[in-house]
Amino acid sequence: MSKILVIYYSRGGNTKKMAESIVEGVKKEGEEAVIKAVSEVNVDELLKYDALVIGSPTYYGSMAAEIKRLLDDSVKFHGKLDGKIGAAFASSANIGGGNETTILDILNAMLIHGMIIQGDPQGDHYGPVAIGAPDARATKECLRLGQRVAKLVKKLSI
Repeated sequence: MSKILVIYYSRGGNTKKMAESIVEGVKKEGEEAVIKAVSEVNVDELLKYDALVIGSPTYYGSMAAEIKRLLDDSVKFHGKLDGKIGAAFASSANIGGGNETTILDILNAMLIHGMIIQGDPQGDHYGPVAIGAPDARATKECLRLGQRVAKLVKKLSI
């Protein structure tokens, strides 16, 4: 069984709710998911997982400093995350609040590591987004991302 780590930073609880829905989606596909606040993640752990899904609230159009710090610290593993699955999600206070730029910043770091990014031809293409608390649409997108990441991990581990 593959292991998927869902990492999030959440000050108000919205991004955490999204992370929980992603984990639910992973488990629906029969894969193991571990959910951790970024403060609980040791950068060395990243090597132990087949997939990393990272979520952040949007601050000034980008990820929270706590998420950026983890990604900056991951530089010591440059090349060692190559071939792992990566995905991202974000929340913001309003439409046009920077969700896509936040997700793309996280995905850029994953791409530099050589990770395989799970996008979506339907719905939220870059990754799930929520405006404030995740509504039914955002929750559905999070469940879908969890399932899609789990399916991709299974395909690549054959």
